Amino acid sequence: MSVKQHKYNLIQRLGRAFKLNFVKLLRSPGGARKVALGFALGFGLEMLVISTASLIYILFVPIVRLAKGSLPASIIGNVIGKLTFLPVLLLPFARTLGKAIFPMKIRHGHHTAFSLQKLLHGDFHSLIGLLHGGIHALIGMTIFGIILGVISYFVVHYLYEKEITNRLKRRRQKHEMNITVSGTM
Repeated sequence: MSVKQHKYNLIQRLGRAFKLNFVKLLRSPGGARKVALGFALGFGLEMLVISTASLIYILFVPIVRLAKGSLPASIIGNVIGKLTFLPVLLLPFARTLGKAIFPMKIRHGHHTAFSLQKLLHGDFHSLIGLLHGGIHALIGMTIFGIILGVISYFVVHYLYEKEITNRLKRRRQKHEMNITVSGTM
């Protein structure tokens, strides 16, 4: 007996992963506020992953615990943030936003490409230029993370409440149908 497995293309797999994580999110325990807060923190912190070179994951669990959000929901929010590719798409806009908010200008003698060999020999001029662009991206991505986190909080809170209402309505209908079926026998 052979089971034929269906192969999905990349777009279908991403859609299925998105839907699976969303269903897990709506079924996670803790109430609408806790789940929405956890999701918003995970989704918002995902915006900072690229600009902090993944160092934000060191603070990920303590931030979620201190805010009293749901850790599973924050992980799901983080995964959904990855699947949407928003951090990559927003990075150029974040750098522009960061430059507009914090117009820091550093002058050093000459512009050269970053070289690890020069850095090891004590030439920190290229490192200053690299950090300069990173600070602007970090500022911009922090702002985008806050905005998207707040928006996602309200969206997930609404969807969680709606799912609970629909689940209760389906249970009532099923219970009423069971009563009618058992009453006719």
